[in-house]
Amino acid sequence: LLRSSQPLPGPNRRRCREDEALLGAVLDEGERGFVIDTRSAQAAKQARMGGGGTEPKAAYPQWRRLHRPLERGRPLQESFARLVEACGDPALSMDRWLARLESSRWLGHVKAALSTACLAAQCMDREEANVLVHGAEGTDTTLLVTALAQVILDPSCRTLAGFQALLEREWIEAGHPFHLRCARSAYSHARLKQEAPLFLLFLDCVWQLSRQFPFSLEFGELLLLTLFDNAYASPYGTFLCNNEKERSLCKVKESTHSLWAWLSQPEEQHKLLNPLYSHNALVIWPSVEPQSIQLWQGLFLRWIRPSQHLEEAWAETRRLVEGN
Repeated sequence: LLRSSQPLPGPNRRRCREDEALLGAVLDEGERGFVIDTRSAQAAKQARMGGGGTEPKAAYPQWRRLHRPLERGRPLQESFARLVEACGDPALSMDRWLARLESSRWLGHVKAALSTACLAAQCMDREEANVLVHGAEGTDTTLLVTALAQVILDPSCRTLAGFQALLEREWIEAGHPFHLRCARSAYSHARLKQEAPLFLLFLDCVWQLSRQFPFSLEFGELLLLTLFDNAYASPYGTFLCNNEKERSLCKVKESTHSLWAWLSQPEEQHKLLNPLYSHNALVIWPSVEPQSIQLWQGLFLRWIRPSQHLEEAWAETRRLVEGN
């Protein structure tokens, strides 16, 4: 599973022999690969105006391009804001609430992300093909798809330690611009151009996986909520800045504490673990049917719906499991 962090050469640019050699070296003779482009075909076509666009097919004969457009900018941020506004209005009737939920299109974004990740996973698992995930800049929807595909395919990424390593590798070290994307909360009236809840969308998708496969993830909802909180406001330096270069220049590791160090403390780690976890070596294939994608109530309704009974039920489940 590869990701592209730079625009690949298009028909209006000079061919890049190095890129062609690199992708050619990935495949043996007779093998094939898939390029999953998270831009729409129209967006790729428009990019040709600036000398980008898509790779010439003749230069990559063993690779097949698949377009699976995912939102990554203003539309995604507006969807997030509309959902939060609906969730914060207790006066809505059921019909009105459902209409507001549907018009936010948030669950549609969740479905699209999971569907694209499943496509990448299927190409690897069932077709035994190599996959290159390509996006506009390689630091947003590209990371979303590659990270989700690994959770679906790799049981080690569904452990607490493996999931932490996945976040470090696929989000932090790969250069997701947390400072720009998580600059303000959804409650802010300001709409900064580069804001977009891509990391939240990833966490929501992982929550969907944990709900559909309650025994297969070693960690529970609390970890996902903690990651969301710390991505937007944190006393730790883990999600500071936009990339490794900025973190190095700002001496983040020398000047701040790590969120992972805090969460790895035995008393904190115990709270994060899923008491129902049982190692599952198989690939987990989520359903993306409309009835299978649900609102993450633990996050979006956490401020208006008391969670006491759910917490008590979770504590009782843990007690029963540990007692046996």
